[in-house]
Amino acid sequence: MGGSARLDLIVGAVGSVLVAIGAFGVADIPRAHPVAADAGFAWMSYGHGKTLSATVFWLGVAAMVIAWIRLGRRLAVRPERSDGPATEHPTTPAPSLRALRWWALMWSVPMLVTVPIYSRDVYAYLAQAAVFRAGFDPYADGPAHYPGPLLDSMAQVWATTTAPYGPFFMALTRGVVEVTGDHVILGVIAVRLVMVPGLLLALWAIPRIARTFGASARMGLWLVLFNPMVVIHLVGGPHVELLLLGVVVTGLALVLGRRHVLGTAVLGLAVSIKVTAGIAIPFVVWIWLSHLRDQRTAADGDPDAAAAAHAGPADGQAAVGVAGGEKPTGISTRTVVGVFAAVTLIPVAVFAVCTVALGLGLGWLTGLGWADRIINWFTVPTVVAHAVTLIAAPFTALNIQPVLSVTRLVAQVVLAVLLVWLWWRYRRDARSAMVGMAWAMAAVLVLEPSTLPWYYTWLLGVLVAFTLPPRVRALIVGVSTFMLIVFQPDDSIVFYKVPETLLALALSVLAAWSVLRVDPLRLRRSVAWLWGSRADAAGLGNERDGSAATEGVVKR
Repeated sequence: MGGSARLDLIVGAVGSVLVAIGAFGVADIPRAHPVAADAGFAWMSYGHGKTLSATVFWLGVAAMVIAWIRLGRRLAVRPERSDGPATEHPTTPAPSLRALRWWALMWSVPMLVTVPIYSRDVYAYLAQAAVFRAGFDPYADGPAHYPGPLLDSMAQVWATTTAPYGPFFMALTRGVVEVTGDHVILGVIAVRLVMVPGLLLALWAIPRIARTFGASARMGLWLVLFNPMVVIHLVGGPHVELLLLGVVVTGLALVLGRRHVLGTAVLGLAVSIKVTAGIAIPFVVWIWLSHLRDQRTAADGDPDAAAAAHAGPADGQAAVGVAGGEKPTGISTRTVVGVFAAVTLIPVAVFAVCTVALGLGLGWLTGLGWADRIINWFTVPTVVAHAVTLIAAPFTALNIQPVLSVTRLVAQVVLAVLLVWLWWRYRRDARSAMVGMAWAMAAVLVLEPSTLPWYYTWLLGVLVAFTLPPRVRALIVGVSTFMLIVFQPDDSIVFYKVPETLLALALSVLAAWSVLRVDPLRLRRSVAWLWGSRADAAGLGNERDGSAATEGVVKR
């Protein structure tokens, strides 16, 4: 591994440590719990101590984002189709896949031992499980039925709501509170440990998904597991999406590796964690049928045609643009019906086993509607509702709630139609099915009643299959950075505050621009000029522009 690459990875790891330390003063420490005072951390949560903690926290976030961007530029310098060394300079090799896996763990480890960051959802997980342990039904009875430190620490807006999570996840959290009881700190640590297998599964599965379609396995890890939004929100949160991510990408990796029954069963397990995983399952039909067609083609003596279905896109081609509208051919109707039946019945069977084992039935369905309480303008129906109330403001006072009920209903109808269309449109082959799956998850993110930062991992886990154009990578970096700023570490939000939102937008644009252009603000040249070396400044700019043009880093 080259020295510069190692430095980027070290900076990101140090940034993670700073985030973990600063979080003790600015994040979601348990309420009504003496842990801060007993551990000597109370001074960090008020006055100058809190200011210092915030400085440390945001320096850590900045370090992680900068290291992530620099690492991504290095890995994307030369499109590669293997796990061999990709180099930014002949003497500076990029880190190997094995090294990246270890460094991804090092970026995540500090998040395991800090207080919950950006969200109090983990306390809700524990409170819902405590309700279950106390003999109540978490699908019918909210955490308010079991007063105590877990209820005190969670966001009170959810105190009377029921659990929206599947039976497998409820069984896991029930097991946690059986061990940790009402101890908040031990419960948080235990939940994180329960989520860690999701991280490990993602480390295994993401490179395999990328290799299937000729994309870079290293860029796949960079896109997801080095993403500061993912590291801080999912591991530091923690959130159930970490476990969900690992199980979903594992199921997809197995299906793409032609272990269809096992992969479909794993996706069924993912649905029993959180129902949104079901978005991926219908597209498994087309992947499975594509593999069967390939086998038949090979059996008929045309192996080249079979191999072509799995070949990566030509250099410079954006894989996300692949469409698929051809009707599945070359296999019998009986086989098609059998695949449809298997993709339907296997997840249903897995989910049924989990449901029967938990013994609570399908009550989780009632919990799905509670997401309507979240109002933010990251989804189309909320943006439209805000626009309607603003336009009507000079004429009449409209409450946003009744407007939201209409816009959300319309969006749900549009989403249902769109999902069916995407499923049928992208049916040509395995690659086309993955494209349709990505678009389907993106549609859910923008059309569902509410979206939160950690939901975006549903989409990121699928995008690893593609060689993304630089502008798409820049967009992902910009959105990820924005989500780290407008959502605050203490579970507050600032995206309805104009100055803070504009600052977040400016920093996010700068981060995105940095993906496309090295040192976009020309800070190196400015520093050299301030030190009185104008010739060196000009030389530095020429050298940077020349090397970047040679490497293909600077696009414009």
